[in-house]
This record gives sequence, structure tokens and C-alpha cells, in this order.
Amino acid sequence: METTPKNYKRFTWLNGLKVLILIAIPLTLLILPLDFFDEGKSISLFALLGLEDYVYSTGMTRAVMHLMHFDFAGAREFNILSFFVLPLLFVLWLKWLLAEFGISILRKF
Repeated sequence: METTPKNYKRFTWLNGLKVLILIAIPLTLLILPLDFFDEGKSISLFALLGLEDYVYSTGMTRAVMHLMHFDFAGAREFNILSFFVLPLLFVLWLKWLLAEFGISILRKF
């Protein structure tokens, strides 16, 4: 019987599907036009809960979309916190993607 090292993760079709999805999501967002989320009714979880004054996440989706397309002025107009959120999302995305290959980064998070 073949033995594998402890840090090696066997790559299965389910892992392949996860990798495909993890790569497809940001690629899809990059392919979509810059103003794809700019039109339409804004659906806010906090507004539904009656917390309309909660402004920290207002416009975050639109701001991140503008930031992904390098429209820094547009991202700043929607939500300035997107300059912190997008890099954190990227690190989290990279952690999930590398975990599918058995590579662990930022173990404490």
C-alpha cells in the first residue's frame, strides 16, 4: 500500500470542481461590465433589518466591482472601505484556493 506524506492532500474531482468555481467567480466579475451592479434597486440586509443608518457596508459591492476594474474614483465614491475589503477578500480567496492543493497559508485565520 502506498503511503503519502501528512501534508499531501489527494486531489479529487470534488477538489477540481471547487478550484474551478473559485477561479470562475473572480473571472466572471472581471468580465462583467464596470457598471453592472450600478443600476437597479439596492438590496441591503441592514436596511431590511431597519438599520438604515448603518453606512459601513453601503455600496460595498459596487465599490469592490469598480475597484476590481481599477476605477479608483468610482470605488471611493461608493465606499472608501473597499480599499481595505478587496485586499482582504483576495487573501481569503487565495487561502481557499491554495487549501484545495494542500498548501496552508495564514494558519491562524
